[in-house]
Formats: sequence, structure tokens, C-alpha cells
Amino acid sequence: MRTFCFTLLLCLAVQISAQTVQGTWKTIDDDTGEAKSYVQLYEQNGQLFGKVVRLLKSSPDRRCDKCTGDRKNQPIFQMIVVENMQRKEGFWQSGRILDPEKGKWYTCSMWLKDGDSNTLVVRGYLGFFYRTQYWHRVME
Repeated sequence: MRTFCFTLLLCLAVQISAQTVQGTWKTIDDDTGEAKSYVQLYEQNGQLFGKVVRLLKSSPDRRCDKCTGDRKNQPIFQMIVVENMQRKEGFWQSGRILDPEKGKWYTCSMWLKDGDSNTLVVRGYLGFFYRTQYWHRVME
């Protein structure tokens, strides 16, 4: 009976942890469909942030040459590219996301895909226009 209860609790813990957006996600290139990077999402002071923890298509010393401000010519590896996301109405929103390829910031919202806690829907907005990406959870 103890073994059964322990196994049940372990399964519930795995299920609950899979429901969070925190963790490492594989990003996919919109144009080629190839994996581009790993972004680690983490919560800090009640807000969600994300930093690049691995580059898959380019060299690890690649710099953000199209960025402006304090990110100009900084390494993309370890760069914070998701910031100030707030959890509202069941998803993360009101923050922003950086596209280092273009050096542009977009307003952002993200949520787990219905029925698939290993797929994150990431939507970046620029005015009335938006682009949606699907990131895939990296099992560590």
C-alpha cells in the first residue's frame, strides 16, 4: 500500500510540474522549421523571464548586432529575451520578447497548448500584427 501511495504521489508531482511554463524550451525557426535555441523560462518576483541557454544553429559567441541599447553587440548566449511577463487570466502576458535576429522587441503572451503541456504557444505582437511560434519542452 505504501508503494502504491508513493507511486501515485510521484505521478501527481510529475503531472503538476509539467503544467508550468517554467523550464527549458526549444525554439523553432519560423522560416526553416529547424530548432534554433533553448530558452530557459523562470519566475522572479512574480514575473516570468527567459534567457538563451543554448544556441543550436549558430556559434555560441554570436552577438546581437541588430539590437539597440544595452544589448547592442552583446552575446546572445545567456541574453534575457523574455521579460516582465505577468500571469493573468490563465496565461502569461503584458511582457515582451526579443527577436535577436531582427533586434526587435515585441509585446508577448504565452500559454501551454490545450491538451499538450509540452508545447508552449508564444505570440509576439507588433501593433495589430502578430506572429505565433510553438516551443517544445526540453526534457532534462
